[in-house]
Amino acid sequence: MSADVVPLRPRAEPSLSPMLALTAQGMNSVNAVILDRMQSEVPLIPALAGHLISGGGKRLRPMLTVGGAELCGYQGTRHHKLAAAVEFIHTATLLHDDVVDGSDLRRGKAAANIVFGNPATVLVGDFLFTRAFELMVEDGSLKVLKILSGASSIIAEGEVDQLVAQRHVDTSEERYLSIIGSKTAALFAAATRIAAVVAEKSEAEERALDAYGRNLGIAFQLVDDAIDYDSEAEESGKGKGDDFREGKMTLPVILAYARGSAEERKFWQEAIAGFLTEDEDLAHAVKLINRHGCVDATRERARYYAQRAIDAIAVFPPSAARDAMAEAALFAVARRY
Repeated sequence: MSADVVPLRPRAEPSLSPMLALTAQGMNSVNAVILDRMQSEVPLIPALAGHLISGGGKRLRPMLTVGGAELCGYQGTRHHKLAAAVEFIHTATLLHDDVVDGSDLRRGKAAANIVFGNPATVLVGDFLFTRAFELMVEDGSLKVLKILSGASSIIAEGEVDQLVAQRHVDTSEERYLSIIGSKTAALFAAATRIAAVVAEKSEAEERALDAYGRNLGIAFQLVDDAIDYDSEAEESGKGKGDDFREGKMTLPVILAYARGSAEERKFWQEAIAGFLTEDEDLAHAVKLINRHGCVDATRERARYYAQRAIDAIAVFPPSAARDAMAEAALFAVARRY
């Protein structure tokens, strides 16, 4: 199947609005499934799950399933439950992440572990994982089950790999990209690919949507990591400098360490090891990152992956859906939150 390259045209203010409009009707159905399946006779479960699920997230991952179905011309409703499963998987990982990281904030408000405690947060995350797998089984497709269960496994591996790499200042850019490819991009890829599966599209079209989601996921995480050190970024909805204090070797730090002087590298060694965690230390880290252009370099890499995402869906004919998904990639790299 031949394909034309879709150029990544610069726009003043890329917006998620076309994607929101494209998926509005489908996402209403997805949200109804989410609301229904997060219920339980144990009151703490919907209370804690709702604390995060209703917390203002963009729901980009289930939106990709709905948008992918639109791109494929799918007229059915199977993807609604599957998109809800995608959101449950994502929400479960966020709950577990906040416990592991000891986070105070999530989406601009107190993290669930702060409000409800670590044990309840972990267990409700487990509940949401089981709900996701119930929805997959109800769909009845072994191929869909394989894609989503495989992504869940890869996400867990990525999170463990990130934990192992934490506070290791010698983490390479290659290792970092492998980690975010697992912990973030795998679910983006699966969320988008299953749309082609339910639409009974060709293997080539499945791979195209997988590549779109995977590259978009990498771009999205790169920007998230840039925002944590971007002094001009708006409030990101999490504690500013969380990555720094947790000793995470994200790309801005990897680049700053590689480009820094011996004195600067000594600072990073002490900071990543956990000996420099005060506000003035964070301010100095931001100064070093800005000195070497590391936020801009990280965003430039994100634009590269966004371009790959957009090119991947060139196998589909021009349509409003393809345009909306292309602009979603532009939005992912241009956002400041």
